[in-house]
Amino acid sequence: MENWKKELECAGQCSRCQKPLTGKDRRILSVFDHRPICAKCKKEEEKRPDYEDASRQMMAKCTEQTGKPYGDPAGYCFHHFCPFTCK
Repeated sequence: MENWKKELECAGQCSRCQKPLTGKDRRILSVFDHRPICAKCKKEEEKRPDYEDASRQMMAKCTEQTGKPYGDPAGYCFHHFCPFTCK
């Protein structure tokens, strides 16, 4: 979890479909493996029947490990739900 922000901001490709990502493409962390994925793969992830449970478990673990609520924009957990673009 230490390098999550750099990895998310600078991901050059989706870790799921391997689609190249440019600076303007949105990326977001998967709730299943915490790897950067593209918006299309996130939409597919959200359709999984276990997505809701995985999200709850990820938020609980994240909050416990970081001490920040999942809605804190400065926290790791936040970026499983709010996309980024590369700077």
